[in-house]
Amino acid sequence: MNLDELRNLISDNIGVPVNQSLLAESLGITRQTISNRIKNESEVTVSELQKAECFFNISLFNTTANQEGLTYVDYYKDVFASCGNGSIVFSSEKTKLPISTSMITGYSKNKLYSVINATGNSMAPTISGGDKLIVEHWNGDQIQDNKIYVFCYNSEFFVKRLSKNIDEIIIKSDNPEYRTRTISAKSVNDLILIGKIVGSVKSLD
Repeated sequence: MNLDELRNLISDNIGVPVNQSLLAESLGITRQTISNRIKNESEVTVSELQKAECFFNISLFNTTANQEGLTYVDYYKDVFASCGNGSIVFSSEKTKLPISTSMITGYSKNKLYSVINATGNSMAPTISGGDKLIVEHWNGDQIQDNKIYVFCYNSEFFVKRLSKNIDEIIIKSDNPEYRTRTISAKSVNDLILIGKIVGSVKSLD
């Protein structure tokens, strides 16, 4: 989306025309910069969308997502902040990341997604350290055998394949150097399921 398209989108949302001067004010840049960027068909950044949303008190992410086949999800650069007492607390340090809906297995606008960073090599070659993982947040569904999940156990976070065996949970790594582990029936309630991995953005490193 370029700045001219953004200006038209805002105008449609608020019901009155938005000129270049007002757009410049909303983005915290000069009127001349706006003019130059419109001539160059400069693309709007995610942070600029957020500034426009705040300034005009409107929601633009869902609209632009529908137009461009994207969904904007929360990206947690530091993965998670803490885990304790049966609850998950995400870091407050997050940004919006545009993700093509075609990259998300089983995408639905009614589901909640976020993006976290992968570390380590236990899931190689499927997942490498530095990959960005798209998480579909758990909503009470049963574990689907052999799907990859992110979960918390003993105050640590893991990305592994999970399977159910009667009343036990089997934890598997894709890297054969790591052994398969099992969570027994008496400890299974200590596993806090956060979500299922439904896509990834591979690291370029």
